[in-house]
Amino acid sequence: MNYTLNQLQVFLKIAQTKSITRAAEELHLTQPAVSIQLKNFQAQFDVPLTEVIGRKIYITDFGREIAKAAETIIEQVYAINYKTAAYKGQLAGKLKIAVVSTGKYIMPYFLADFLKANPGVELVMDVTNKRDVIQSTANNDVDFSLVSVLPPKLDIEKLDLIKNKLFLVGNRERNFEESTSLEVFKDLPLIFREEGSGTRQTMSEFLVRNEIPHIKKMELTSNEALKQALISGMGYSIMPLIGIKNELFNGDLQIINVKGLPITTMWSLIWMNGKKHSPVATAYKAHLLQHKDDIIHEKFGWYEQF
Repeated sequence: MNYTLNQLQVFLKIAQTKSITRAAEELHLTQPAVSIQLKNFQAQFDVPLTEVIGRKIYITDFGREIAKAAETIIEQVYAINYKTAAYKGQLAGKLKIAVVSTGKYIMPYFLADFLKANPGVELVMDVTNKRDVIQSTANNDVDFSLVSVLPPKLDIEKLDLIKNKLFLVGNRERNFEESTSLEVFKDLPLIFREEGSGTRQTMSEFLVRNEIPHIKKMELTSNEALKQALISGMGYSIMPLIGIKNELFNGDLQIINVKGLPITTMWSLIWMNGKKHSPVATAYKAHLLQHKDDIIHEKFGWYEQF
């Protein structure tokens, strides 16, 4: 057999995502390139690794065994790289972070300088909904998790990063008064994020707390889909400011100044109380404590305008 490390990585990603399209996206490759790598890898085995039923790809029992072996091999290769870097006196290892979906507009800015200064560190960042982020935290699967709503049932420690401000947002088809009462919600079709989303939770709690009758138009499963729905005029929503910078400045969206808004929470990195951090995670926490104010001033100066 003459398979390559690249083929192992591609097949493992296909096995994990159960999709050539998603595997290509996560590996930053084209779908044809991933398909070719899978075909070349399969050619070295007499037993099928995958089967396609309809338009969906399935991993065979044999394929799952090969995927486990591939994962072990790749982990060992990473270990060699880490040990080489450590021998040279460099910080090396994985930094695992789970991030709620809107947090993707924040977390990269708090990571960039640390990763540039420590090329031996490999970042593994899972961007998903709040429910899965909290589960990863509880299972101790990650070093840190970024949330805007603290989980009430977990014994955690936290490091606050930046305020999270949520405003009522819509497109510019309709003009609103500079200060609008809560009565405005009666006439606005509202678009919600999906169940399990931190934004959905915060928005729902605000409506219930203020006993606001409202028209629920729809719910969407991503921040990007929600923005496009708002821009097209399908409705209004309470959204985090951090995710709509471009749309505000180019005029696609407007903030509707409603009494009682914005809702303000805090973007925080959390981890289980008593967790023993790796040297990489410990170094990253120290980096944030030293530099987070500078990062906020440099990267989020626009944020204070609202």
